[in-house]
This record gives sequence, structure tokens and C-alpha cells, in this order.
Amino acid sequence: MTRAMQVAWGSLAVSFGVVALKLLAWRLTGSVALYSDALETVVNIAAAIGALVALSISAQPPDAQHPYGHQKAEYFSAVVEGVLVLGTALAIGREVALRWNHPEPLTQPLLGTASNLVATAMNLVWSRMLIRFGRKWRSPAILAGGKHLMADVWTSAAVLVGFALVFATGVNRLDLVLGALVAVNIIWVGFTMMRDSVGALMDQAVDPETLARIRSVVSTNAEGALEAHDLRTRQAGRVTFIEFHLVVPERMAVGDAHMICDALEAALRAEIGEAVITIHVEPEGKQKHKGVLVLS
Repeated sequence: MTRAMQVAWGSLAVSFGVVALKLLAWRLTGSVALYSDALETVVNIAAAIGALVALSISAQPPDAQHPYGHQKAEYFSAVVEGVLVLGTALAIGREVALRWNHPEPLTQPLLGTASNLVATAMNLVWSRMLIRFGRKWRSPAILAGGKHLMADVWTSAAVLVGFALVFATGVNRLDLVLGALVAVNIIWVGFTMMRDSVGALMDQAVDPETLARIRSVVSTNAEGALEAHDLRTRQAGRVTFIEFHLVVPERMAVGDAHMICDALEAALRAEIGEAVITIHVEPEGKQKHKGVLVLS
């Protein structure tokens, strides 16, 4: 089992514990805001299951039908999670609308608050771990799960503050307003997750910082070449795809040009990590005097 799969199983276990505590908080208080918070956490369970499936698919090696691998399966998981998040927002909005004209008094605030606080603390610790691991391993599924949980943490914190205001003011509709605000926040999180994943599925280029690192590595590790141009990149899960044209002196031996390419590939993988690199060697005279200029 890969480390990403182990983390995904951990997410599933944490999600079950958190949702149990939040549902308990809702049942104790009858709060729509706490119900909204609990419902968002139910989505985490479905998302964790989706991440497990996506990670198991993405871990499969390339085959005849998928010569570039299966890494993009993780982006589908993130898109599905975004759809689930939006569905949660609609369910919360429906509950707010049904209760708006007949707000109900809340009960057992201390026990409900304590239960939700413990759940929120669990989410905070786990979300930080997921975000760190997702970025380190370049796993869209793990990173999306971490960002979703962190949004859940902020939602829970806001709900708890507002929950205290309901009892301080005695205005029961504040609870419904909080539920509506949670729904709006969930919509934003879901939209962001889907936007980022769809961009990756459309072969969006790597971020500007990573692109600058790639350009720097090519520029400083191609001694003997004249120029590199037409640099193109894309990201598929943990794998970065890099391709460019490398101009060498016209009379350079094929073996020497190949050695330059080997050095470039090794330097790029050392800097970027797992990568599929394609270098098209061209003779002198093909310079474009733009793109990545190789330092002499």
C-alpha cells in the first residue's frame, strides 16, 4: 500500500469520528448551523472513499491503452468532491428555507459545543497534515481533501462563535443565518476545487514558480548547447511533463548531444521530482533567440 493510500484510509477513519461528534452536537442542540456543519462533514466520508478509488487507479503503471499513466484519475476525484460539496450547500439551503418562518429554540448548548469543538480540533490537525503531504507528494486528491477539511475547520469555528451569539442574544433566527452563511462558504470551496481540477484535466501549464525553476535548470545545465526554446509543461498528479527543443552546434556528435540531454533530464528530476521529459535536438541555425536561452 502506498503512503498516499495510507493517508487516504486515515482520512476515512478521521471523517467517521468527526461526523459522529458533529451529528451528536446537532442532535443535542437542534441547531441548523450545527446540522450544516455536520452535513458538510458527511461529504468528507464520500470524498475520502473517492480519493481511495482515485489513488488506487493513479498508482497503476502505464499500459498500452494509457502510455502516459493514470495520474489524472486524482483530478476526477477532486471534481467529484466539488460536486458533492455543492450538493451539500443545496441541502443546507433547503433546511434554512423550511425553518425560516418557524425558528426553534436551541437546547443543551454546552454539551453540543464541546462535542463540536473536539471534532473541529481533529479536523484541524488532520487537514494540516493532508495539505502538507498533498503538496510534498504532489497528490491532487490528498491536497483537495486537506483544503476541504481546512474550509470545514473555518466553518466550524464561525458556527461555534455564532452559536454562542444565539444564546447571548436569544435571537433564534441567527442560527438560520449562520446555516445560510455556511452554505455560501461551501459553494465557494466547491467551485474552487472544481476550477483547479478542471484546469489540470485541460492540461494547464505548471504554476509560474515551478516554470521559473524549470527554465533555470535548463539554462544552467546544458553546457555545450546553444539554445532551448518552445518549452511546454503540464502536470498530471505527481508527474510533471516537460518538453522543449534544444539547439546544438551543427557538427556536434550525436553521442555528445545525447549526453547533454541526459544531464538535463537528471538535473530536472533532481529539482522537480518525478517527470516525463521530451527533448527534441535541433542543429545550429534553428535558434529562435527566445524562450530558454542556454548559458555558455
